[in-house]
Amino acid sequence: MGTRSPVITAVTDSPTPACTVDRVIVELGADHQYDCSTRTLVMGILNRTPDSFWDRGRFWDFDDFLRLADQHVANGADLLDVGGSKAGPGPEVTEAEELDRVVPAVEALRARFDLPLAVDTFRGSVIAEALAVGACVGNDISGFADPTFLPACARAGASVVATHVRIGPRIPDPTPCYDNVVLEVRDFLAQRVAMARAAGIPDKRIMIDAGLDLGKTPDMSALLLRSSDNLTSLGRPVFLSASNKGFLGEMTGAAIDDRQESSWAAHALGIALGCRIIRAHDVRGGRRVADVMEALLAAEKSPVGEMA
Repeated sequence: MGTRSPVITAVTDSPTPACTVDRVIVELGADHQYDCSTRTLVMGILNRTPDSFWDRGRFWDFDDFLRLADQHVANGADLLDVGGSKAGPGPEVTEAEELDRVVPAVEALRARFDLPLAVDTFRGSVIAEALAVGACVGNDISGFADPTFLPACARAGASVVATHVRIGPRIPDPTPCYDNVVLEVRDFLAQRVAMARAAGIPDKRIMIDAGLDLGKTPDMSALLLRSSDNLTSLGRPVFLSASNKGFLGEMTGAAIDDRQESSWAAHALGIALGCRIIRAHDVRGGRRVADVMEALLAAEKSPVGEMA
């Protein structure tokens, strides 16, 4: 295991696991609406990158990419997320390269499945082209840094995901510092929700993501996960992007190919605290966790029989 950074303590009341949350309606574009009061949607991750942190280009070949998409859908994915540029530092990906990776992928998936399609990009030009060929969600890890991003989504009637990042995507951030990471992330996301509303995007189409491992130490990411119900207080559906992340490896010492169970545990805790969309590399495992948690959250309490 690497050297652990000091535990960060939030200056807020300790969150308590919630059995239910207020009614949560999620719209993914104009054609897909879900009541996620107890249900959790599972998003299957599809990388069109040769250097993603998890698969490291294993599905770069387009036929392999499509086979993975087939597997995600067969394993119960509710929606699919295509990314053409990884979040972390790496070789430059030009706008033309990202479009060449993303647009044909969205076209192929749209022809293949009747599922909502998200695109993980921080470029307004890329999301505009992707929405034009069948995507319906703009998943932006930059917190809407590109001023053309939200207008493009509003014009297309698309949904958006606002993610917290301290500096920006693809920029090294080895020593992140916050006065209070939970409050600062929540305030950042509250501002992004307001930006999306001002652009004309309805509340039901605005989602938020704490951005675990994006400009956070492992302990900060763990605290943000444990504090997920601080984000549900903003009244928007909460994304959880914990799958195979580095903070899980820091906790357990597990290599990146051995974080399956850690990811399941993170999904379960996030769902208990109100997260209602989980991004997953392992859709089969994520679907099972989500289904069990749905049953637990929906179960009516019954009195325990008196002891003799």
